[in-house]
Amino acid sequence: MSDDQMVTIEVDGRQIEAKAGTLLIEVTDAAGINIPRFCYHKKLSISANCRMCLVEVAKVPKPLPACATPVNNGMQVSTRSPLALAAQKGTMEFLLINHPLDCPICDQGGECELQDVAVGYGSDVSRFVEGKRVVPDRDIGPLIATDFTRCIHCTRCVRFGAEIAGIRELGAIGRGEHMEIGTYIGKSVDSELSGNIIDICPVGSLLSKPNLYQARAWELVQREAIAPHDSVGSNLYLHIRGNRVMRVHPRDNESINECWISDRDRFSYIGLYSEDRLTTPLIKKNGVWKEADWEEALEFTANGLKSARSTSGDRLGALVSPTATLEELYLAQKLMRGLDSDNIDFRLRQTDFRGKEGVPWLGQSIADLEKLEAALLVGSNVRKEQPIFGHHLRKAVMAGGWVGFVNPLALELNYPVDQLVVSPAGMIDELAAVAKVLGLKGKPMDKAKVTDAHEQVAERLKSAERSTVLLGNMAVAHPDYSLIRSLASRIAKASGAVFGFLPEAANSLGARLVGAIPGKGEDARAMLEAPRQGYLLLGVEPDMDFANPSLTRQALDEADFVVAMSLYRSPSLENTADVILPVAGFAETSGTYVNAEGIWQSFGGAVKPVGEARPAWKVLRVLGNLLDVPGFDYVSSDQILEEARAASDVKPDNGTDTPSDWQVRSASIGLVRIGDVPPYAADPLVRRSTALQQTKDAGAAAIHLNTRAAEQAGLTGGGQVTVKQGTGSATLPVVIDEAVPDGCVRVPTAMPGTGDLGGSFGEVTLEKA
Repeated sequence: MSDDQMVTIEVDGRQIEAKAGTLLIEVTDAAGINIPRFCYHKKLSISANCRMCLVEVAKVPKPLPACATPVNNGMQVSTRSPLALAAQKGTMEFLLINHPLDCPICDQGGECELQDVAVGYGSDVSRFVEGKRVVPDRDIGPLIATDFTRCIHCTRCVRFGAEIAGIRELGAIGRGEHMEIGTYIGKSVDSELSGNIIDICPVGSLLSKPNLYQARAWELVQREAIAPHDSVGSNLYLHIRGNRVMRVHPRDNESINECWISDRDRFSYIGLYSEDRLTTPLIKKNGVWKEADWEEALEFTANGLKSARSTSGDRLGALVSPTATLEELYLAQKLMRGLDSDNIDFRLRQTDFRGKEGVPWLGQSIADLEKLEAALLVGSNVRKEQPIFGHHLRKAVMAGGWVGFVNPLALELNYPVDQLVVSPAGMIDELAAVAKVLGLKGKPMDKAKVTDAHEQVAERLKSAERSTVLLGNMAVAHPDYSLIRSLASRIAKASGAVFGFLPEAANSLGARLVGAIPGKGEDARAMLEAPRQGYLLLGVEPDMDFANPSLTRQALDEADFVVAMSLYRSPSLENTADVILPVAGFAETSGTYVNAEGIWQSFGGAVKPVGEARPAWKVLRVLGNLLDVPGFDYVSSDQILEEARAASDVKPDNGTDTPSDWQVRSASIGLVRIGDVPPYAADPLVRRSTALQQTKDAGAAAIHLNTRAAEQAGLTGGGQVTVKQGTGSATLPVVIDEAVPDGCVRVPTAMPGTGDLGGSFGEVTLEKA
C-alpha cells in the first residue's frame, strides 16, 4: 500500500480518513481525540518508552502504543475501552511510583503534563509503600536547573540533543528505575538551542535557572512578541507578572522557527532589568551629568541639534541600530531628512561600501533552507549567529544535502560540512578559484589557483537542483565585502544557485525598506571619517556596536552635540554624548520587524517601560515637532507603520554590480586581526543578560592564534599580551586556538577590553605585556 493512499479507520466509533502509514497519535491529534502521552513529541523521533498512549486495536491481543502504530485501512481503535484505560492507568501508577510529591514547590506546577494526565488517569491512593529513589541534581550550566528525581525517563531531552541541537549533550545511563539522565563527566549543556529542553520536559525535571522560584504559572499573563536579535524573526510568548517579563517561550510558527527558539531569544529579556538601565533623561552640563525631566531634556536636545545644523543639514548624522523597530527607523530617517540631512545609516559594522547593491535578503523562504541539496556559505557562523537558520541547514544535511563554508575561522558545527579556512584576503582567492571552475574570467579569476576542493564546491552547486550561495555577518564586515559580494553573486548565477544573504539583525532588511540608509548622503564609515557637527545615536554603544570603536569615539568626541537614545547608561555613552534619553526595550514598545525572508511581523508592548523611559518612536515624534519638521503628528505606532508601508518603494533585491576598484584591502604582510562578533555580544540587550554572559559562547576577550603563529611570536607560554592596532591597544590573555588560520589572530569585537582597537579586520602587532 502506498503511503500516499488514503485509508479509513475507526476511532472510538468515529470514521476518520488518513494517509496510510501515518502514526495513529498524529491522526487522533488532527481529529481532536486526546490520547495521553509523555515521550511523544511531534518534532522528535519515536521512542515509545513511556507507554502512556496505549490503546486497544481490534484483533490485536495487547494494547498498542499510539505513537508507534501506523494506521491501515479498516483499523478499529478504542482509546477509552476498559482494556485501554486499564493500560493507561497502570502506566500512570508505575510513573508515579518514584515521582516525588513536591508539586507545591515545583516550578512546573500548574503547567505540568504529569499533573494534567494524573488527574484523569491516576489514583488518589498509592499502593507503593517502599522507599522512593532519589537522584542527585547536576549543575549543567547557567541556563537550566535540574531536579532529576522528578524525571520520568521520557528521553525527550536526550532525543532533542541528538536530533535537533545536533549535540549529544544529555544521555541516559543505567536501566529500569536506576536509569538517570546526565551529561558527560563534568560537562555543561552548551548548545545554542539548549533552552528548548525546558519546554519539552513534561515534568519539573528541567527548568529555567534564571526564573527558578520566581513565579507560579497561574500568576503569569501571556503576550505575543517577536525576537529582537537576529534576522530570523522567531515568534515568542512573553510571560508577564505585574509589569515585569518573567520568562520567554517559543510561539509555534512552522514556516519560521517551528516550535523552537535560540537561547539568545529566550534569555536576553534579563537585560531589560540590568543595573545600568537608564530610567530618567540625563543632560551633561559643564562636563557633569545631571538628571532632567522630559520637557527639559527634549528642549535641550532640540536646541543642540538646531545649533549643530546651523550652517547646513549635512553637518548632522544619524547612526541607528538595526535592532530598532521599523517605526523607529522610519521616524529617524524622516527626522533627519526633515532637517535637510541625508546622512543616516544602520550598517555600523560594515566598512566596504564600494559598488552598488540592492536590498539584500535571504533570497528564498526560511522553510526552503531545509530542502536545499547544496549550500555555500561565505563569511558566516550561521550556527551561532542565526541558530534557527543553522537548524534548517542541518536538516538539509541530514536529508542528504551538502553545505560548504568559506571563512576566516574554522567553525565548530553540529553536522558534516566542507570548510575552506583561509585568511581574510584568502577568501577572495578561494571564491575566485570556484568562479574559475565555473567558467568565469577576468579579475581575479585569471590568477586563481584551482584545487580539487574548488572543483568539488563548483560541482556540488552546479549539479544540485536546489542550491544557494549565502553571505553572512563576517562577509559584510569584511574590508573587501564588495568583492566578496560580486564574486558570490557571479558564482551563484553561473551555477544556477539562488544568491542570498543572512542579514545581521532583526531589522537589517526593514531599515533598507523604510529608507534608513543614505541616499546621496554619507554612509556610516564616511560619517565617522569626516566627523559631523551633530549626531543622533539610536540604540547603539560606541565601543561595542561599530566596526571601528576607536574611530567612532574620535568622531563623536569632535562633534559639537551628540544625542543618544538608549536603554542603558553606559560609560562609552557618558564619555561621548551630551544628552542620553531613556527609551523602551523590545517588550516595552509596539513595533515591527522585517525578517530575512521579507515577512513584516508586528507586535504590541507587553509591559510598561521602566522608570521614565519612553518608546523611541514617541521621543522621535516629539523631537520632530520641536524641530518644526512637518508630518510628525502621530497618535499610535500603527499610523507610522501604515505610512512607512505606503512610502516604501523598494523591494528585497539581491542584485549587485562588479566594482571597478578591485583593490584587495584585506591584504597584509603582517598579522591580520579577525574580529568576529560573539553571539552574546551582538547588541546592548543581550550583552546585559547575566545568564547568557556565563555561558561558554560568551567567554571573555582574548587573543586567539594557532600553535605555529604562537611559536613564531614566542607566545606559547600564554600569559598576557598587548595587541596594537592603529593608535589603540588592548592587553588580553593568549589562547592557543587551531581554528585560526596562519598569519591571523582572532580578537573578537564588541567585548569589554577591545573598545580601544581599530577595525574588526586589519593588521595588528603583538607584544608581551
